[in-house]
Amino acid sequence: MENNFKMIAKTFFGFEEILAKELQMLGAQNVEQGVRMVSFKGDKGFMYKANLSLRTALKILKPIYFFKANNEQGLYRGIASMNWSKLLQANQTFVIDTTVHSTYFNHSEFVSQKCKDAIVDQFRERTGQRPSIDKVHPDLRINIHIDKDQVSVALDTSGNALNQRGYRTATNIAPINEVLAAGILLLSGWDGQSDFLDPMCGSGTFLAEAAMIACNIPANINRKQFAFEKWNDWDNDLFDAITDSLLKRVREFHYTIKGYDKAPSAVLKAKENIRNANLEDYVSISEANFFDSEKTSEGKLHIVFNPPYDERLDIHMEAFYKNIGDTLKKNYPGTNAWMITANLEALKFVGLKPSRKIKLFNAGLEARLAKYEMYEGSKRTKFAAVGKADGEQAAEEA
Repeated sequence: MENNFKMIAKTFFGFEEILAKELQMLGAQNVEQGVRMVSFKGDKGFMYKANLSLRTALKILKPIYFFKANNEQGLYRGIASMNWSKLLQANQTFVIDTTVHSTYFNHSEFVSQKCKDAIVDQFRERTGQRPSIDKVHPDLRINIHIDKDQVSVALDTSGNALNQRGYRTATNIAPINEVLAAGILLLSGWDGQSDFLDPMCGSGTFLAEAAMIACNIPANINRKQFAFEKWNDWDNDLFDAITDSLLKRVREFHYTIKGYDKAPSAVLKAKENIRNANLEDYVSISEANFFDSEKTSEGKLHIVFNPPYDERLDIHMEAFYKNIGDTLKKNYPGTNAWMITANLEALKFVGLKPSRKIKLFNAGLEARLAKYEMYEGSKRTKFAAVGKADGEQAAEEA
């Protein structure tokens, strides 16, 4: 426990609770939820494990320094007071990402520039050399967060955002974020214990994430690199040991995961992405129009999808969403169907009453994740049958 340190996992609005649960199940210590973030403690090995495993984290930061500043001179002095040679060499590169919520500092770019100056000046004064800025593949990614006069300096352990899993090379217009897709699946209760369908699968993101959840495959096993691999204390043997231990927990899957899309180009892209993720054994994708389809399997079916919602598309949204409701009602009995849309007006035309509605954001747009429960026969018939059975049981007991 002596080697444990604090970390912060960033996430989307509405995912804080499920991210906290993920961290607890992984074995994190001192898990605390915030707004769009969850803090926790762990050691270096757990930092590697969290980056590999977490499905609903966008970034994992390692805070290293805190100070107060209410002007640019105070900011410069605070950054300059750190010994950056412990983290960076003069011949290496770095970049600074800044988030500002302060009346003292109005522009994140200005803060990044000022902090960069403090780091570069320190190296130049001590060695006569200076590290360079590289915004694409830096050796060190630094995160600055200012809230009022509180300045937090953290190292970005992840590098590129963790939604960049490494399997999605082919995309359609506005594909759903992988972290958002995984979070929606977890919110929907998907656990791999039934058949699964995405009837408008696009480039296959829901399908890939659903398969990895069902089989307990680490979310970021296909990533080529994490930021911590360039750090001075990078431990390749420890990372390999963590990876091997996670892969030993992969489990078998005994149901089906299917995707439909009526666009041939989307089907080809989805198949390519599933192949990249090494999930072909678990996922099948076919060219089909959801509105002409019906439930093909017995037992429970779990549907999750992201229908079009942009009015600029050549789709009459009211009729389209009405067709969604009609298809679910007529052709998909015994199904729990979840869909996310940012077209809140069109959602009213589904014609079914959602049993749950969860507020989320998709690409910055306020959205709703709605659940529709399709019963075998009518809902009234289902509850009448339950009531009749209960009455008969009560008569026998009497």
